[in-house]
This record gives sequence, structure tokens and C-alpha cells, in this order.
Amino acid sequence: MTTLISREPVLNRSRAITATRLIVQAPPGAGACAQIAAELNRLAEAWPAARTVFVSLGGVTPDAGLLDWQVPQNAMIEIPAAALGNPATVELMQRLQQAGVSMCLDGFSAGMTLPAGADFRFILADVAANIAGAPGLLLARGLADNAQFDACIHKGFGGAAGWFFLKGVTPAKKLNPNQAQTIRLLNLVRANADIKEIEAALKQDVALSVKLLRYINSAGFGLTVEIQSFRHAVTMLGYDKLNKWLSLLLVTSSKDAAAPALMQAAIARGRFMELTAKDYVDKSELDNLFITGAFSLLDILLGVLMETALADMHLPDTINDALISGSGPYAPFLALARASEQADYARYAAQASELQLDPATVNHAQLEALSFADSLQLN
Repeated sequence: MTTLISREPVLNRSRAITATRLIVQAPPGAGACAQIAAELNRLAEAWPAARTVFVSLGGVTPDAGLLDWQVPQNAMIEIPAAALGNPATVELMQRLQQAGVSMCLDGFSAGMTLPAGADFRFILADVAANIAGAPGLLLARGLADNAQFDACIHKGFGGAAGWFFLKGVTPAKKLNPNQAQTIRLLNLVRANADIKEIEAALKQDVALSVKLLRYINSAGFGLTVEIQSFRHAVTMLGYDKLNKWLSLLLVTSSKDAAAPALMQAAIARGRFMELTAKDYVDKSELDNLFITGAFSLLDILLGVLMETALADMHLPDTINDALISGSGPYAPFLALARASEQADYARYAAQASELQLDPATVNHAQLEALSFADSLQLN
């Protein structure tokens, strides 16, 4: 058993992502915190710097072993309420506070005795908890769906952590006209249509053109020259690579208030799949792995059944099989991406083991995928 990192977004009252919560899961016992610190130090280069990052120790009691971690400025260490009576945890909190490291209390309820001088900027609590007198901004956790989120905001929470926004969405029966236009554009690129024909389609929606160029020129793409037009993009990238970026237009076409959180989740999934599969599939297939992950939330993003969303797209069978029936060569990587979003250590580790992926590779892909999605500035 080794260290694995799962993740979940933190959303504010308006359902915009304001932070990320990383759950670092390691075998409990002596040396667990030191093991976590070593893994986080190893991942320093891939650390997501765009937003605040809450770091949960996944049930491990915090102790001085964590002090070996060179804590990034945007990191905030979660202290479990159940560990507040542990002398080693109290000593760690004092030393972290002296070092200027921010902390978050996980598991607050009214009447709880806090250590003298403890400073918590954020408080995580169950939606059913009595939150009177909370010494910081309250964030709910463990929500089942969007309805529970609304209830916790009404109760006085400032936001929530988790994947609740993926639940409780009623699908429609057809796409809206803007989504249909984006699919038409995507099909033109997949069919290697003449550049003039694709440019004509893009001109019907100037916003799409602007968004496409912004994505291509984002830090995540890593180009050394700025792409200034669609024709220039074809010259520099080719049709196959553009197919991936046009797929982003469809993923980001929703106007729903919760759409940015969904977009970020979808794009991080796609990038995660691309990274974890790079040593297992031909290089020409990596863009299809990205599209599979990015499209895996298409039913929720577009508000239609998955079969409806994919019906008019000319996608390879490998993508369709993974998305509709959970079969084919891409399905195990999609299952791993989904497991990386849940605090189920056993399932996550088993999925990585099935693909013969070492935890170090999986953790690096997790953070790199998150940084990539953040680079697109979807909010």
C-alpha cells in the first residue's frame, strides 16, 4: 500500500470553483505523515498553483512528520477535529502556525473545544452539523446532490467541497442550436473538410472562434508562438490536434451556473486519461483518450442523455464504447479517472494496479491534469 492522491473541487455560493481539495491517502501508522510529506515534495514541480489547495491527510492523524513538506504558499492543511486532543497534532498546529502555514478545521460542530490560539480560515462541516459559533468560513462536505447544496447555503454555509453538482440533473431530449452548431463544426474537422468551409462555420459564431483561440494559446498547450487565426492553427497543429481543441468548445458550451465546475472536471479527466495512457497506446490515440475523458460528463454538461449527445458525432468506436457501455480499451483509463475523484483508496489502488500504473505516475498525472484544466480559466 502506497500514497495515492484523489481530488474534489471546492465551490462557493455561486457554484464557481474557488479551491481544490486534495485527499492524500496513505497507509495509517507510524511514519504515515512523513511518507505523505515525501510524496508531496516529489510532486512540487506539478503542484497546481492557480487556486487555494486544501490538503486532507485522508484519515491519518497529523503529526510532526508533515513538517518535512515544503508547503506551497497556496496550500492549506486540514486538521481533523477528532485529532484536536492528540498532543502530537496540537504541537504540529503550533509549529505550522509559527511557520505561517494556513490550516483548515475538518469536522466542526457547535460546542467543540479548540486549542488556545488556533487560527482556522476555513471550516469543513457536515451539512447536518450544528454550526453555531464556527470560527471561520464554513464549507459543507459529503453532500449528496445539488438540492443539499442549496439547503446548506440557506443554512449559512459559504460553499461546499465535493462532486454533488454531478447529481440530480434531469436530461433533456435534444441539443440546443448552439450545441448542434459546435457538433457540426467538430464533424467538419474530423472529416478533414476544406479550411474555407470550417472558417465559414466558425464565422457564424464569433464567440466560438475567440474561445478556440484562447484555449489554443493557453499556458496548458505550451506553444512558443501565438496562434492568431484558425488557418494559422491548422498550419501549426494539423487537423488531428485541432480535433481535440474543438472538442473543448463542445464541453464548454453550457450556460448553466454550475457549468465551469463541470467543465473543469471534464477537462481534468481528459488530461488525466491522456497522461496515464501515454505509455500504453500509440501516440496517435492520445487525443482520443483526452476526448473520452472530456466527453464523459457531456450528458450532464449538455443536459441530454449520453446517447443523444453522441448520436450526431462521428466518433471512433473506442470512444463510444467507453462512454456508452463502459467497454473497450479506453474504459479502464476512464474508470481510473473516476476513481481518482473519490476517497475510496481500495478501489483507486485496485484500478491503478489493474493498469500496472505505479502510484507515483498516477499522482503526478492527477496534479498535472488539474493544473492543465486551471490554465484554461473556465470560471
